[in-house]
Amino acid sequence: MLFITIMTWEPGKRDEVRKRWAEKGKLTGGKILGQWSAIEGGRTFRLAEVEDPKGAALTCNAWNDIAELEIIPVIETEELMKLVSKK
Repeated sequence: MLFITIMTWEPGKRDEVRKRWAEKGKLTGGKILGQWSAIEGGRTFRLAEVEDPKGAALTCNAWNDIAELEIIPVIETEELMKLVSKK
């Protein structure tokens, strides 16, 4: 399943986020398909294909103390249109 994760942090947490990213930036239980950062800083966007939601949850849990995470399950638009048209 595909998920977009939006991670946001306060400017004062920037150095801590960078350090942790170097140590724990990998995704457990899935594959990162793309990752982008907001030009102004303070926010990243990650598209991942997750095979093991438990591993992904543990990965996200490692950030709860320094960042806010919004995790959104997504589907390709063409696939969604096929599902919707079947109704």
